[in-house]
Amino acid sequence: MSKTEERRAALRMRLIESAERRIAADGLGALRARDLADDAGCALGAIYNAFDDMDELILRVNARTLARLGAAALGAGLGPARERLKRLALAYADFAIRETKLWSALFEHRMASDRDTPDWYRNENAVLIQQIAEPVAALRPSLDGHELLIRARTLFSAVHGVVAISIEERFVGVAPADLRAELSRFVDVLVAGIEATPDR
Repeated sequence: MSKTEERRAALRMRLIESAERRIAADGLGALRARDLADDAGCALGAIYNAFDDMDELILRVNARTLARLGAAALGAGLGPARERLKRLALAYADFAIRETKLWSALFEHRMASDRDTPDWYRNENAVLIQQIAEPVAALRPSLDGHELLIRARTLFSAVHGVVAISIEERFVGVAPADLRAELSRFVDVLVAGIEATPDR
């Protein structure tokens, strides 16, 4: 790696770490390029030499968040599929509560209307769905790959909805003190549905 490449890589990391700190403290909506440039000790234009645009920088922060979320989910370990899915749901809720603003940024960020989400970032998301798909496959080994991914995505969406509404303290949300117990019961219901629903 040349000296120029080393400097660019170091700047990229400073900007990612700065953006991560600012999102964790103040949320995605408060992120400003000028603040990041000040933090990193660079000119405003240098951000756009290090990244294609702010979208890419935010995706890089989100990828780090996804990696930590994935590591937390790995704690679900092995065992019966139902219990693994419960542990995954609880790990997800715990992470969302612990790192709320970074977790929220995963869902708040929108790419510019004329741009697609890059494949490398889609692959980061796919890892989480795969962790859900594995125990679902154990429950329903007859599902083909497409149906398996649909069930896994549906299961994720259902758990995410419960967690998101509770964290946002909507009036219909589950109280924080009850969230873990209710998620466990909810996963029981979802698993019973997965087991009982015939293949299409």
